[in-house]
Amino acid sequence: MTGQGRLAAWGIGLAALVALPFVYRDPYHLHILVLILIWSFAYTSWSMMGRFGLVSLGHGGFMGIGAYVTALLWNHLGLSPWIGIPISMVAAGALALIVGYPCFRFRITGHYFVLVTLALSGIVLQVITATRDYTGGSLGYTPNRASGNKLLALQFDDKTTWYLIALAVWLFGIVAWHWVDRSMARYALEAISEDEDAAAAAGVNVTAEKLKITLLSALMTALAGAIYCQYQMFITPDTVSGIAVSLQMVFAAIVGGLFVSLGPTFGAIITILLAETLRIGFGTKAVGWDNLVYGVLLVLFIIFLPKGILGSLLDRLKPQRKVPRAHEQEAVQIARPGT
Repeated sequence: MTGQGRLAAWGIGLAALVALPFVYRDPYHLHILVLILIWSFAYTSWSMMGRFGLVSLGHGGFMGIGAYVTALLWNHLGLSPWIGIPISMVAAGALALIVGYPCFRFRITGHYFVLVTLALSGIVLQVITATRDYTGGSLGYTPNRASGNKLLALQFDDKTTWYLIALAVWLFGIVAWHWVDRSMARYALEAISEDEDAAAAAGVNVTAEKLKITLLSALMTALAGAIYCQYQMFITPDTVSGIAVSLQMVFAAIVGGLFVSLGPTFGAIITILLAETLRIGFGTKAVGWDNLVYGVLLVLFIIFLPKGILGSLLDRLKPQRKVPRAHEQEAVQIARPGT
């Protein structure tokens, strides 16, 4: 597909998505679409790092910070989410830099980096649970309902409004993904993922490049947590933080397609529909089953479909270059006099 054709396809697709809530108003289905868009943004945020070999299990912590800091500032200090969300993003970004800098400076990579981020996610979860007097602990936390200006409190009862907000956030994530994909940082990070020493010898500031993509990923993930909190108006440590949320991000990005901008969106469709199917079909009997299914499917996809669903599909749709056979090459040589 040419550049103009791809741009036209994106334009038609976005126009259809914007028009959807005005044509189809079923509250339940709009609710599912809002969840898919919010989680798509969260998964895209994780893939910003994951596609360059920086496998983090700490993003559940960043999402939890985004959700809880925003809600706590609103309930205890009366700060509007329009102010609380940027503050929560700064808090998540600061934590990402505090943890990331020593890791990247002292070459903590591979499974050691995974373990560090795993500890980060667990610590955030434990802090939220332990400070139950403020966060509600494992019982969950509810932002106070606004009695005045709904816009100031970023609280809306209309599903259409939330759908458009989630769509805008999702689109921002796609644009950010493509911005990184077309920037020079992409080539630097790909070189780092292949060989850090060679990249450093070529003049790449390894620590700085890793910190920049980690910071961007953490900020976006915190934003996803804050938007999720404002939409659901109820959060628990298990739904927005911890290792389970981090593993869910890894699963969705890999299954959908880690190296394709819409891959995490496909992953979100799978995870949300799977969770809803289990909830409707089995009720409370299926609590935790989704994580079991995620684990099994993740192993299968890594073995048999490492590029994910969308990545593998796009590979199949690409036109295959015909490689001339040996006798065809000889015929070409004979037909060229003087060669």
